[in-house]
Amino acid sequence: MEIQTLFGSDIAMALDECVPYPCEYDYAAQSAEMTTRWAKRCRDGKQRNGEIEKREFADPPSRRFADSMLFGIVQGATFEDLRKAIVDIDFDGYAIGGVSVGEPEKEMMQAVEWAEPFLPANKPRYAMGLGTPPQLLELIARGMDMFDCVLPTRLARNGTAFTAAGTINLKNAEFILDKNPIEQNCACETCREFSRGYIRHLIKAEEILGLRLITLHNLHFYLNLMSQARAEIQKGTFDEFRKAFAAEYKTRDALTVD
Repeated sequence: MEIQTLFGSDIAMALDECVPYPCEYDYAAQSAEMTTRWAKRCRDGKQRNGEIEKREFADPPSRRFADSMLFGIVQGATFEDLRKAIVDIDFDGYAIGGVSVGEPEKEMMQAVEWAEPFLPANKPRYAMGLGTPPQLLELIARGMDMFDCVLPTRLARNGTAFTAAGTINLKNAEFILDKNPIEQNCACETCREFSRGYIRHLIKAEEILGLRLITLHNLHFYLNLMSQARAEIQKGTFDEFRKAFAAEYKTRDALTVD
C-alpha cells in the first residue's frame, strides 16, 4: 500500500494469492483465508496512508491516494463456498481472481457465477486475466464490468490478429498478395493504412513494425467490442448481440502461445 501510495495509483489492488489449477481444497481454503487477512490489512493500510497524506501534504505531487480506489480480490479456486470470502470487506470495487489458470472454460465461468451474487451491484466488478472476445461477452452477461488480458498483445507478437470472424495468422502464405486490411470497415490506423500482405512482409522480414501494427489493431478491436457491448446494453439488445457475435466468431488459430 505504501508503494501504491507513492505511485499515485488510480486503482490499487489488494495483495492476494492465486493458487494453481488443480488445487486441493485444504490448500485453497488456507490460501483464501490468508488472502482475506491480507485484504483487511491492505484496506487498513490504505486508510492510514490516506490520512497521513491529507495531514502532511497540502498539494501532493501525485494524484491523492486518499481519493483513489482499492479493489479486493476474490479467490477460492474451483470451490463454491470459498468464492464467497472477502466480499464482506468494504472495498471500492471487487475483482475475481484465480480464473483462466488452466482450468476448462466451463469451470472458469462457474467460478465467476459462484462469486457474482455476493458482489455489490453498485460497485465495479473486475474479472482478472480474461479473455477471448466471446469470453468477454459471456462475462459481461454474468455481471462483470472490467477486464485485463494479454491476448491482444501476446498474439500480435506471434502474427495473429483478431477479427469479428475469428483470429487470422498473418504469417500464413495465403496473405502474401492480400491487399485487404486486416478487417474490412475497421477504423483503426492499421486497417486504414496497411494491407494484410504488407504486414505479412514486415513480419517475415522481422520488422518490429509488423508486430506493432497488429498490436494496434488488436487493441482497437477489443476496445471497440467493449464499446459495442455497452451500446447494446443501453439499447436492451445485448443478449441478441452476444449470441450473434458468438455465432460468427470462429477461432482459426490456436490462442495458446508461449
